[in-house]
Amino acid sequence: MNELPVKTVMAIVVANRKEVSTKVQQILTGWGCLIKTRLGLHDGVADNCSDVGLIILELVGDESQHEELCRKLNLIKGVKAKYMTLNLDEE
Repeated sequence: MNELPVKTVMAIVVANRKEVSTKVQQILTGWGCLIKTRLGLHDGVADNCSDVGLIILELVGDESQHEELCRKLNLIKGVKAKYMTLNLDEE
């Protein structure tokens, strides 16, 4: 019998993107082996860029690694990270 896939997704809101994006990027690079997919969004273009961004990650690895990545991101002022696991096997 085949096991149904388990997916872990993390959402990261960066409230002061221009000030902390370098710190966020350093953390994400350091944990890059856990990141299968990354999507970054922010409003605006050219000189009208928003200072708030949203990053969505699809993660691999184990839950303790996800917890630690989330904890490190949440230590940055103006950054809020949360993750969830989706399991099609659960009801």
